[in-house]
Amino acid sequence: MLAAIPSATLLGVDGIEVRVEVHVSQGLPGFTVVGLPDTACRESRDRVRAALLSSRLPWPQKRVTVNLAPSGLRKTGAGLDLAIAIGVLVAADEITTEAVAGLGFLGELGLDGSLRTVPGVICLTPAVDALAVVVPSSAYGEARLAAPGPVRAVRTLREVVDALRGDAPWPEPPALADPPLPPPPPDMADVRGQRLGRFAIEVAAAGGHHLLLLGPPGAGKTMLARRLPGLLPPLAPEDALETTRAHSAAGLPLPPGRLITDPPWRSPHHGASVVGLVGGGGARLRPGEISCATGGVLFLDELAEFATPVLEALRQPLEEGVIRVSRAVGTATFPARFLLVAAMNPCPCGDGGPPGSCRCSDAARHRYQRRLSGPLLDRFDLRLPVHRPDPDDLVSGEPGEGSASIAARVTAVRALATARGVRVNAELTHSQLELHAPLNAGAKRLLELRLRGGVLSARGLDRVRRVARTLADLAGRDGPVVEEDVAVALELRAELDVLQGVAR
Repeated sequence: MLAAIPSATLLGVDGIEVRVEVHVSQGLPGFTVVGLPDTACRESRDRVRAALLSSRLPWPQKRVTVNLAPSGLRKTGAGLDLAIAIGVLVAADEITTEAVAGLGFLGELGLDGSLRTVPGVICLTPAVDALAVVVPSSAYGEARLAAPGPVRAVRTLREVVDALRGDAPWPEPPALADPPLPPPPPDMADVRGQRLGRFAIEVAAAGGHHLLLLGPPGAGKTMLARRLPGLLPPLAPEDALETTRAHSAAGLPLPPGRLITDPPWRSPHHGASVVGLVGGGGARLRPGEISCATGGVLFLDELAEFATPVLEALRQPLEEGVIRVSRAVGTATFPARFLLVAAMNPCPCGDGGPPGSCRCSDAARHRYQRRLSGPLLDRFDLRLPVHRPDPDDLVSGEPGEGSASIAARVTAVRALATARGVRVNAELTHSQLELHAPLNAGAKRLLELRLRGGVLSARGLDRVRRVARTLADLAGRDGPVVEEDVAVALELRAELDVLQGVAR
């Protein structure tokens, strides 16, 4: 007998349709899985057999061949277990073909017949070529977010078989608990002093501009960065779905029964590998940190301590908003639309204090500076020195403006960007800049001086204009970008050697 059961496998953040074909025939008893299964998928033969026997279901003492079509695509993970088990039962005449018509199956089997969820359910369910999909109860909340049809939630293999045979109705879907209230984000009112740093954080949040903070330890770089997500508006529905797909494919926890609507915050350790940051790895091609930060903030603390290949891998996704990972098993495209915020010390010793207190030689400082290549540094729209705050501000200073009022201004500026056809001003193309951010005569002269002096590249020119557009929006000025906006944008884009000298 032959059975064909719809299911899906994961490639990056995309679900790929798979048809599980099971053939049961006479011959020496055996179980073979073909169709480029990975190790976890190949081991399904032992899980399926144990689950059937634990569920008091017969195991055919015949030759069983399982083909995972299309055969040229590598299949990964244990998400095909349930489809294989149902295929074996249909091919062995334990379940009729009519009973499984229009149904697809996703889920991993435990040895006791229980069903477990798998990574990427929200990506897999739309790919299943069936009218309804059967998933583990623990995956019901995630599956219903993207499934085009009904979702059947079951806890065990026995429940599935009883429902297919008509011995029992399909179980009621589990009640979805209300997600716990997230802790309040850190408030900008906690930041004392740091007037320029607070302003740079607001500009970065309003325009989506990448930000580099350079200063000695204890100056407040991380404190400022951690308050940036609290200034960002909730994710739009399409952005929330994109972010949720990346988190699901990476195996990260999701809010029960809903999409991720708060901009994520990811802060990998400086020992992260290239694969950990950009994604890839083995046959599964797992999303990396930059994809998990999509729609939110990627914070790289101690930027100069990251390995050079890791930092250089950021250059392409910062420009394109996606990253294409190519491996022998295939190619996957991951989302990579994030706001990059980085912090670093001015020198290897980290002191960066007044002249005479720094213990680093000139050669050591130059080596430290060269850890950031020019092309990567050029992709930071804002580059800001951060000084240690004044003791009077720390001890008796008045609290600064709170995040709520700043977030309102950020939302207003982002609404203007949406009216221009982009999410944020940092995404404005050159032609859109000519339309929405024309330069007056004074602004043109100022930019021309910087270009002729070799301190501003062609890429940097457009980035300065985007920042100037954001500054004008925050000030409530429409129309051409004026000299004042360009001058402030250039001041917020200091060169690294200037940053190190100012920070010291």
